[in-house]
Amino acid sequence: MKISVQYIAILLAIIFVACGPSDEDNAKVKLDYAKSLLLKKDTTNAILKLDSIPRLYPEAIYASNAAKNLLKDVRFEVMQRKEAELDSLKIQIADLEKSFTKEKTEFDRYTQYIHKRQTFKRAWDRSYIKVHLNEKGELYLSSNYHGENWLNHIGLRVYDSGEDAKTDDIPIGSVDNHRSDFMEAKWEKVSYRNGKDGGVIEFIAQHVDRNLKAVFLGKEYYYIILETYDKEAVRDALALSKALKKAKKLNNEIKGLQKKLNIG
Repeated sequence: MKISVQYIAILLAIIFVACGPSDEDNAKVKLDYAKSLLLKKDTTNAILKLDSIPRLYPEAIYASNAAKNLLKDVRFEVMQRKEAELDSLKIQIADLEKSFTKEKTEFDRYTQYIHKRQTFKRAWDRSYIKVHLNEKGELYLSSNYHGENWLNHIGLRVYDSGEDAKTDDIPIGSVDNHRSDFMEAKWEKVSYRNGKDGGVIEFIAQHVDRNLKAVFLGKEYYYIILETYDKEAVRDALALSKALKKAKKLNNEIKGLQKKLNIG
């Protein structure tokens, strides 16, 4: 009886598949690779590999269980590390907060951090750059002009020794370009929100020790020399902003790990 070539090919394919590596074998290779990633301190990719083993190789009972147990240990270790980092960050935040007062009025959605050298009482009658920060770590600058005549300024440039940073223009009439007057005094406040400071915040924070100047840009130019305490206020607010955002991120990551570990 003759066996067709097609039948032989199918038979050989079945034999080849049957003799190939099992789910358990494949899963063990992936498990060993994940362990090697852990030795290299590549925790993120190791977690991804371990997490995929039960899904990719459902019949690999032993390797899948080993992967789940190792994954739980790794996540617990990562969570402890993040908790320690958060504890350290909270100490840093508490120290930075000493330079600020907290305030929340009926008009504020979030608690505001007011630098102690830039309170209304200390700054209402001068032209200066003010930094604004809330509890979420949201940060922006405003240029505040006080004088006898309208300046009609729409932007700000900070500079020293050939280096500078410039804000975006905030048109007159927009919600972030505000003006008021009382008796002979004129007040103008331009706020540079949502990144419209153009790098001025970073520029000031990085050059607190330099003799920075600022020019209010409008129909008329108005020049000031930045006070040391105003530069320090920007530096302190930027550091606190970064710390608050990082603490929020760590908090969310810890909660995510606790959920996966079914604790907390």
